[in-house]
Amino acid sequence: MLSRYHRRTMETGITDQIRQPLAFLRGHLEGLIRFDENVLPIKFVVEPEGRIVAPVMVAMLTAGDTVLHLPDEEEHSMHVMVTLESFEEQGRDGGLADRWRIYHGEPEDVRWAIMHIDAVRLDGVFYDGDALLVPNVLHRIEPAVCRWANQSMIDGMRSACLEQKHIELNEPMMVGVDPLGFDVRGRFEVVRLDVAGQIHDEESARTALKQLICR
Repeated sequence: MLSRYHRRTMETGITDQIRQPLAFLRGHLEGLIRFDENVLPIKFVVEPEGRIVAPVMVAMLTAGDTVLHLPDEEEHSMHVMVTLESFEEQGRDGGLADRWRIYHGEPEDVRWAIMHIDAVRLDGVFYDGDALLVPNVLHRIEPAVCRWANQSMIDGMRSACLEQKHIELNEPMMVGVDPLGFDVRGRFEVVRLDVAGQIHDEESARTALKQLICR
């Protein structure tokens, strides 16, 4: 019989083998994008199916070689090889652009792209892109958890961000929840609050946030 931990792990789709790269990716929602010979800063979000979404330049869509460096090009950073697929904000994927705005505000670029992960390198280890395409099983309860936190946990989120990441947010607002943690937006940045185990449902999400606040 499977242990409760392994049943829960199967429910979220996040195994021990991919936890580190997934947590790193979700904790670094801005970095650099290298396309051909160009390098520019970029901000992105991870959408409910586990794909990367960002506003892009036209030149990025036609580039032959595109890599995300998170947070930078140093050896210890994550290097994500991606293939870009454009989408229209007025089309069926338009909600992905709205999600980006919730996290980062208004974009400078007006084109949008889904970035399919081909491969990832982190700390000398390579991961196949398909292995990291893990849907967020909490996406249906995410709005309810965010509303609850933003109504009653403002001071606590501010304290948790300062305690865990040494970043003080003047106007913290929770914008995302997934099995590995919470995304809290401030006026100028998004702070990732990591959890020790995994979040499986709305109840465990509330419990996990309260535990972070009470440390």
